Amino acid sequence: MKYVYLVRSVSNPKRTYVGSTEDLQRRLSEHNQGKSEHTARFLPWELEAAVQFKDSVKADRFEIYLKS
Repeated sequence: MKYVYLVRSVSNPKRTYVGSTEDLQRRLSEHNQGKSEHTARFLPWELEAAVQFKDSVKADRFEIYLKS
């Protein structure tokens, strides 16, 4: 299973980030530990939405759509 997720910065609510992962809890933890260069400046992050996909190709396409 693969998740496409949206997180929002608590410190700067106008900042959001869209990503995908197979382990949603681990990835959210990594964002909040500053391990992602794209999100480290706007800690902490909270999960706004997540969609689970059985098909990873569909997940990848949905992520690209959200980022466009």
